[in-house]
Amino acid sequence: MSTTTTEAARAVQVGELAPDFTLPDTHGTPVRLSDLRGEAVAVVFVPFAFTGICTGELCELRDNIGDFDAAGVRLLVVSCDPTPSQRAWSEQEGFGFDLLSDFWPHGAAAQAFGVFDAAKGRSVRGSFLIDDAGIVRWTVVNPSGQPRDLAGYRTALAAL
Repeated sequence: MSTTTTEAARAVQVGELAPDFTLPDTHGTPVRLSDLRGEAVAVVFVPFAFTGICTGELCELRDNIGDFDAAGVRLLVVSCDPTPSQRAWSEQEGFGFDLLSDFWPHGAAAQAFGVFDAAKGRSVRGSFLIDDAGIVRWTVVNPSGQPRDLAGYRTALAAL
């Protein structure tokens, strides 16, 4: 699978083991990436909750979650927002997937994946498709103002 990188110091690359993280979901329940071995996972970093491009991207993923379900891929969305903000955003938009808070230590998961913008205190738009063994099989990293294309996800899911 291919990698498109338009902004990142050194994002995790295809073929590498995905960095582990433990982050709280919208109810404060810890989600540890390595505990999900045995199932494929898409980790999608977004800059901030309630912003136009982020909301548009996640609503598109919500409306096409069947593509992920059909491929047996669990969707995890990560931002540096605190858990209560993410919970309110998820409730408002009806997201049916996990939103994880990378609030503290601030941006640690985004840093591990190489998609943290330290100057702005947020992640850039990085997506990582991880197979059931924890290996990154596809990635795309876009600047904060450039949404990711749903067709890229579909192509990656089909090749998994």
